[in-house]
Amino acid sequence: MARVRLSVAERREELLRAAIGQIEARGVAAVRIADVAATLGVSNALVLYHFSTKEKLVAAAFTYAAEDDLAHLRKLLGRRTSALRRLRAAVRWYAPTGQAKGWRLWIEGWAVALREPALREVTRDLDQRWKAAITDVITEGAAAGEFACADPAGTALRLTALLDGLAVQLTSYPGAVPRTRAQDWVDDALARELGLDRKALTER
Repeated sequence: MARVRLSVAERREELLRAAIGQIEARGVAAVRIADVAATLGVSNALVLYHFSTKEKLVAAAFTYAAEDDLAHLRKLLGRRTSALRRLRAAVRWYAPTGQAKGWRLWIEGWAVALREPALREVTRDLDQRWKAAITDVITEGAAAGEFACADPAGTALRLTALLDGLAVQLTSYPGAVPRTRAQDWVDDALARELGLDRKALTER
């Protein structure tokens, strides 16, 4: 069966998705251009045509994953409902007990970013944009009187630190923390930061 001819943009996206899958499965250090090519049944030369080095492919793959995550975050925060419900939905999705995918990918990225400036920029940009989006919705909710928060940016940073730390624990050490307990900690922290009773997080 003849292979469907893809546009340049479609081919790049296909290669990036394959690279993300291979990074999650093998880790950044072990993944090779040949692994990505084999996944799609294409030549190494084709991968190198679009991304001249493994480092550029990896950086582009993380950028693609970051934009995908941020697009979903914007969708959650753009819903027509209260700031509190949008914030809780975003935190629950991002938490390692939620539906966000790719925590193994991002843990790999953080580790490699210590040595790779290009990847460090990608992970830093994602982190800053995530915090900015959360800060904005907290500011909106506080202004509307839905909850009290004197330091939205600080709250966004503390929540992110908790979620990232739990992600490392749950991903690296399966079973170390029961998922239900981790979710309780996330809800407790969110309620505490907003000066609310935990029941208020689920009230309509």
